[in-house]
Amino acid sequence: MKNSKFETSSERSREIVNSKFTPSACVLARRVRFSINPFLSQDSIGFNSFSSKPAGEGLSIFFELSVELAGEVEPTTGFVVNVSDIDMCVRKFMVPVFAERIRADFHKGKHIGLSDLTELLKTAWNLLADKFNKARLSKLSLKLNPFREVAMDFTNTGSVYFSEKFEFAAMHKLWNDDFTEQRNFELFGKCANPTGHGHNYIVEITIKKPIGDNLFSIADFEKIVDDELIKVVDHKNLNVDVPEFGRTNPTVENIAAFAWSKLTGKFNPVILHCVTVWETDRTYCSYYG
Repeated sequence: MKNSKFETSSERSREIVNSKFTPSACVLARRVRFSINPFLSQDSIGFNSFSSKPAGEGLSIFFELSVELAGEVEPTTGFVVNVSDIDMCVRKFMVPVFAERIRADFHKGKHIGLSDLTELLKTAWNLLADKFNKARLSKLSLKLNPFREVAMDFTNTGSVYFSEKFEFAAMHKLWNDDFTEQRNFELFGKCANPTGHGHNYIVEITIKKPIGDNLFSIADFEKIVDDELIKVVDHKNLNVDVPEFGRTNPTVENIAAFAWSKLTGKFNPVILHCVTVWETDRTYCSYYG
């Protein structure tokens, strides 16, 4: 299911009825991990790219760069791009720039802020954009920790997207008083349990900001999300404790739209771009307003 506002994903959603698969254009993603120790002049290359390469020594700064490339599938190889080429380009052209900047600022005692990281990401974009033949660089995402990332895409390389994940626990019941009891159970299944059921939800909030804008504070961002959304829904019965769900089913789609309504306009001067809510690790919904 996809339209201008929603993207949803669920194992329950649909079956593929046509087994014929003839790819022509697609997006290939590769995650490249590397570590930089700012105390050392250089890091050992290492041999485990699944962990990080360069490997880092001792207490190091870990990064994961996700490279997305859009292009035609080459029929003789089945590749858009050989992922080994992506690894090579990132480590040859981009990692040295990150390492040099981080070490230089570290030895000056200079804070490396989000704006500095977005400038590095912009530099990485310029370094990598022409390295993959006919494939187009469509997105770069730099993971700063397991729950936070900064990203750029081809639609506007003058802006950057910052995303962070939050969690809340809540219970709900899916039910429509206009349906018969039988119809409710047929449609909603276990989710229509009369006494409700619970989920540990994950919500990812993504904002869009210009590169070089220093007005964004992660701490302020987190406080807004906590005050305006998390405290409203965490450890609540959504059907009972949240007025907006008094007559609206608290489905993952409606929760995502509700989260958007609570947060849009709250991050000025940066812009709310997307809210994604995971109901389980198999079911999520993204809402773009």
